[in-house]
Amino acid sequence: MAFEPVLLRNVGKPGVRQVAGYREAGGYKGLEKALGMEPDAVIEEVKASGLRGRGGAGFPAGLKWSFIPKGNDKPKYLVCNADESEPGTFKDRILMEQDPQQLIEGCAICCWAVSANTCYIYIRGEYVEQAEILEEAIRDAYANGILGDDVMGSGFKLDMYVHRGAGAYICGEETGMLESLEGRRGQPRIKPPFPAVVGAFGCPTVINNVETLCNVPHILERGADWYKSIGTDERNTGPKLYCVSGHVEKPGTYEFPIGVTMNQLIDTCGGMWRGAKLKAFIPGGASAAILPAKHADLPLDFDQLAKAGSMLGSAAVIVMDENTDIVRAVHRLAKFFNHESCGQCTPCREGTNWSELVLKKILAGKGNPGDAELILRICRNMGGTTLCALADAAVGPLRSLVQNFPEEIAAWIDNGGAGAEPRRYFAEEVLV
Repeated sequence: MAFEPVLLRNVGKPGVRQVAGYREAGGYKGLEKALGMEPDAVIEEVKASGLRGRGGAGFPAGLKWSFIPKGNDKPKYLVCNADESEPGTFKDRILMEQDPQQLIEGCAICCWAVSANTCYIYIRGEYVEQAEILEEAIRDAYANGILGDDVMGSGFKLDMYVHRGAGAYICGEETGMLESLEGRRGQPRIKPPFPAVVGAFGCPTVINNVETLCNVPHILERGADWYKSIGTDERNTGPKLYCVSGHVEKPGTYEFPIGVTMNQLIDTCGGMWRGAKLKAFIPGGASAAILPAKHADLPLDFDQLAKAGSMLGSAAVIVMDENTDIVRAVHRLAKFFNHESCGQCTPCREGTNWSELVLKKILAGKGNPGDAELILRICRNMGGTTLCALADAAVGPLRSLVQNFPEEIAAWIDNGGAGAEPRRYFAEEVLV
């Protein structure tokens, strides 16, 4: 499937990490255009493009920007979410590694639109090299008048900082990230108030994902109509990065118009690993429900995946072939969510632990016929009952295991821990 890259157009080009090389490749035209527009006009252009957040929830980016109060005496902030700690997700990493100036440009446009003079890029602690690349790119941007007291001669003041997290998955949740940014333990806040009103340091704050902000320069440069011409419909517009891992011949990050199908992705990845058949796939990272192979022709966009009972999320596509044990795969994910729960909310703290223990019991040959219903009860007690979405994320793979693969649970219980059949390898090799 041929598609001219937009977000990844500079990958592999020497020198684009610096302002001079990025400008030679066509960069900073979007920021230049934005600075010649009224801030509200920039917000309207982003709203008209239909850009939805690329970090998980898919909330319209321009609409989020418009929530920032006008004429408030308090300072305003942009916090770029570069935590990217969802298992299977690595799309933001390549953007920061290969084209950091693109991210800086997107952040600067957003700051101009919402009248924010300070931007923090909150990056996960494990991204050591990426943080160093960003810091060097920011220094170069200051030296070339892209950042500082007079952005590109416009009189607009903008400071930008990289803030390294300590490796907690919960800090990918926006309010937990703000707590960590302010020097406290990363635990989600009660909402409302929402960050647009009371965010970083008690001030109005926009929070967007790396990929979301990297779309912004192209929208300003080429226009909302161009952006809307890419994708499946007016609710699913623009290019999308899909990070594919698991049982394919060529895993990696691929850019397509939003709405590519699973089969098209697999073909681009060189087919299934060792010629095996597709059994199941996770379309949107560890928190998305696992779908069986019959959905392989479904467009991978926000709305079609929601109708199928899953979600696009971070578009971290994990491919599982016919030899994968789905029960083991879900147990591996349950173990992750149990470990990463901050423990603040009882349903999440207890539910993630119980879900791991029930699956561990089944895999040990001690399961009973009521365990599938027990898993669903745990899901009902966790879903929608906590301050943040981590409990809902943990529910995704659990519920889909019972609903989409009941025969796999039954095989483990009926065979006393032997599983349905001998396996060449297990899901740990895919998901670790």
